[in-house]
Amino acid sequence: MILLASQSPRRRELLAQIGCSFEVLVSDAEEVMTNALAPEDVVRENARRKALAVAKLRPDVPVLGADTVVARAGHIYGKPKDAADAQHMLASLAGGAHEVLTGIALVHGGTVWDDVARTRVFFAQMTQEEIARYVATGEPMDKAGAYAVQGRAAAFIERIEGSYSNVVGLPLHAVCMLAKRAGANLGI
Repeated sequence: MILLASQSPRRRELLAQIGCSFEVLVSDAEEVMTNALAPEDVVRENARRKALAVAKLRPDVPVLGADTVVARAGHIYGKPKDAADAQHMLASLAGGAHEVLTGIALVHGGTVWDDVARTRVFFAQMTQEEIARYVATGEPMDKAGAYAVQGRAAAFIERIEGSYSNVVGLPLHAVCMLAKRAGANLGI
């Protein structure tokens, strides 16, 4: 059994999908969000912060923290602030490739193991009207990069290279490999 230091319903669904035994204890750690650091450094640091904050409360159980961002040309796209921000993000991503990066950190027995998963996502061109209709659904509002690969945005994704579950919010294979390295039992 592990603790998931995240309130993300998508991460809960993904862990449940593979039969992982877990409980949720949301971290109150302050996240770093800056373009001054490389995107992989941002997600790694945030995942570590989340996991370590929860591990202080429950040092007896392995704790998994995660953080996901979308990046293109060195610019980080987190969750949109509002509909206008979501439209701007999608317009910037449309018609090109970007990376989805998820930092994962597992704290077990006082030691931290971490990793970063990368997946390239290729977006089709989108008209302003298509973007506005998609944003009006509300789906983009709590998602890094303002889209959900497992939702309506799938219509605009030409292909992905790498882990699909990473784009959803948690790279399952990488989590399993990290748990093996840490000697943590996921219950699967």
